[in-house]
Amino acid sequence: MIIGTRDRGAGRQSPARERRFDPNGVSVTKAYLALAAACGLCGLVASPAAQAAPEWQQVGSGITGGVSGMAVTGSTAAGTDAVIVRDNKEDGQNRVALVRVPASGAATSTDLAWSGELPTDLEAIDAVPGKAGEFVALASSGTAYLITVDSAKATVVRSFPLPDLDDKANYEGFALSAIGGKTVAVWADRGKDAEPGVVSAAEVDLGQGKFSAPVSAKFTAPYPEKKVRHVSDVKVLADGALVISSASDNGDDGPFDSALYRGGTVKLDGDRVALDTVKDPTPVAKYEGHKIEALACGAASGVLGTDDENLGGFVRLANFC
Repeated sequence: MIIGTRDRGAGRQSPARERRFDPNGVSVTKAYLALAAACGLCGLVASPAAQAAPEWQQVGSGITGGVSGMAVTGSTAAGTDAVIVRDNKEDGQNRVALVRVPASGAATSTDLAWSGELPTDLEAIDAVPGKAGEFVALASSGTAYLITVDSAKATVVRSFPLPDLDDKANYEGFALSAIGGKTVAVWADRGKDAEPGVVSAAEVDLGQGKFSAPVSAKFTAPYPEKKVRHVSDVKVLADGALVISSASDNGDDGPFDSALYRGGTVKLDGDRVALDTVKDPTPVAKYEGHKIEALACGAASGVLGTDDENLGGFVRLANFC
């Protein structure tokens, strides 16, 4: 299903735009394969064949149809369901949608209404641990929105700011995880070119919209090399490992490139949240031709989402969780 309120682009990639390492747009380097074999895969992908999921599928057309954040709502061998957010800024433009990414067949997307305080530039979303139908979406300014989502709409419960906001930051990644009986939030300023991304973590009380004192660490992606956003999204795996996406942005018409990294860990040190990032990360996989801005993990598969600006939004299953 193609969606979007305004189409300022071609709506699909031309052969010249779609530059790929293999037919599925994935490259797993020889160096990474050697590393994966040496460390028992480290919980990651071992070969291009392991990522032979269906190819990218369009779920939004034009510049208002991108996928800037995503959280899984259900996952089986047949496919994955997720809620996505879009970084739109004007009244009347869609903020949230439901997508279905099947193991085979065509992906679908359904726009939802937004009820409550209208956000600008949503860049990430994750599910609230242990609370079915509840999510936190994050705007690039650092304002978080606790929302409930059903089949028709997203409803704002409350909004609250991230701690220690930097008015120069552009927040693009957000994740929630249950660690040691605590709800831990991880978020990231994307960084740009010579400025690394900054990943932060803290315990959060979503009932009050309050955080403990955050800890932070820098993250620099070795790829893409130019026009890079070092952190375009972040998710926390069950063992506390961070999966980080990085992407290049050469303007509304691209070209775009992206990579996924195992980027560090978040854990508890006693009662305090501790955070480590990898200084010299090795890519899990590289994707040419798409700007990945959304990661999500389900029981059966991971899902990637892109905001390809004028080219729209795309999703695909991928084994990175």
